[in-house]
Amino acid sequence: MKWQSLMQPLGTPAPAFRVADPAGRLYTLDDFKSSRALLVAFICNHCPFVLHILDSFVAMAAEYAPRGLATVAISSNDVAAHPEDGPEHMTQLVREHQIGFPYLHDATQDGAKLFGAVCTPDFFLYDGDRKLYYRGQFDGSRPTTPHTAGRPGAGAAPSGADLRAALDALLAGRPAPAEQRPSMGCSMKWLPGNEPEWG
Repeated sequence: MKWQSLMQPLGTPAPAFRVADPAGRLYTLDDFKSSRALLVAFICNHCPFVLHILDSFVAMAAEYAPRGLATVAISSNDVAAHPEDGPEHMTQLVREHQIGFPYLHDATQDGAKLFGAVCTPDFFLYDGDRKLYYRGQFDGSRPTTPHTAGRPGAGAAPSGADLRAALDALLAGRPAPAEQRPSMGCSMKWLPGNEPEWG
């Protein structure tokens, strides 16, 4: 099923999350306090929308890191229902795609609830004061799936144009882009009985 971002108000403070990686190392908001910008991305291993942009996203994060961007990705899906999203597969994905930022396993789904994450991928970009500066799509490209066939952007190569424009503006000290389009992708796979009001 296809969902899109909640589009929370710009200026919303970044939540004080505590999520571990598959090896058990705990990450918190304070771990990134020295960075000029923080990008939190909710992704997973199996979603075609994520896989469509993954290599472009990884390259973008590496490109902007020297300019002060810290990136962290979080997988919150129910791994009992979707074992392909489990920690061992996350570790494999990091290796295969040379992911250079933390990829965290949100086993309790508390992280997804704190951020108001709805879909994969779902992006949250925070400024130096950790206020929400951009939330929305990576770009207008989409994978070719039964849900997207014949729609704008289906099958187009990912560029990260929307997120890159926001990053460039943020790092240059300019106001947030006035037009921000919701990210669209697969719905978050909530644990039974754990669905939030927006789930």
